Amino acid sequence: MKLTRLVGECQDGSCPTIYATDRGTLAVQGSRISAHGLEIPSHETLVEISVELIRKAARDHIA
Repeated sequence: MKLTRLVGECQDGSCPTIYATDRGTLAVQGSRISAHGLEIPSHETLVEISVELIRKAARDHIA
């Protein structure tokens, strides 16, 4: 899978970031949430990112 950085909260890739994939989907990097009380399949996880990061991605990169 090829990832293209759309928007992040820093430049070095060590903080919440949203990527476009070459499959027409988005990949999200963020802090893993472990104490959520939900039943998440073992091949998935929840991550936390700021609302502002979503707004910026939508405004600047997602049509």
